[in-house]
Amino acid sequence: MPTLSSFPDRPRADQLAALRAGLAHSNSARSPAMPFGVSALDERLASHGLDSAGLHEIAAASATLSDDAAATLFTAGIAARFAADPQLSIFWALTQFDLYAPGLEQVGLGPDKVFYAQAQKDNIVLAMAEDALRDGSLTCVIAEVRQADQTATRRLQLAASDSRTPMLLYRRHRARERCPLSGLSSAMTRWRIGCLPSARLAHPGVGRARWSVELVRQRNGNPFSLELDACDDKGRLALPAAARHRAASAAGADSQAA
Repeated sequence: MPTLSSFPDRPRADQLAALRAGLAHSNSARSPAMPFGVSALDERLASHGLDSAGLHEIAAASATLSDDAAATLFTAGIAARFAADPQLSIFWALTQFDLYAPGLEQVGLGPDKVFYAQAQKDNIVLAMAEDALRDGSLTCVIAEVRQADQTATRRLQLAASDSRTPMLLYRRHRARERCPLSGLSSAMTRWRIGCLPSARLAHPGVGRARWSVELVRQRNGNPFSLELDACDDKGRLALPAAARHRAASAAGADSQAA
């Protein structure tokens, strides 16, 4: 009768302790995540914010100019918060220089904070972004491209991880009917941003812009979508007033029921 081989010995207590210590050291060595400051958003993110040592992709919800502007300002707002310290700067590489400087400044990204670079082809833009990440002196790197395969995104993710510098890859529309985020990518998060009607005001005027913010994919977490007020002059998003009131009412009802 054949004999059954014995199972390997279980790890001893000291081995488990060493393993836990190693995991704790690995986690502590990682760069912290930058929260958005909106609990409804941060609580749904696996890192409770944007990992500052990773690649994050952004795309417009459609090929319209309004959605493109919203996605651009969403990207700029994130960069502005990463570069809140006056001594910090970001690098922005693109193939077509169509940025509107006053608009960027309205979300907290002044011209003194940004180094711009322009190239004719996407692969050169991606190469410049990777070099900027590996330089290590910048607080954030942005690249705008129409095409980036999984190999390119993997290289950017590795460079961002090695330098502990956030990489924001703005994926521009190549065709109206196809979302730029439909392909494979090594990004840690992938965002789709679109415009929504702003809230009505009690007096004539234009209210604060409002966006549809959709997290299409994130590592170790689920996708979700929210309606949020657009970035203010410091790059900060906010819940619409009606949503804040609903949240406060729900909290009050829960406390009364308790």
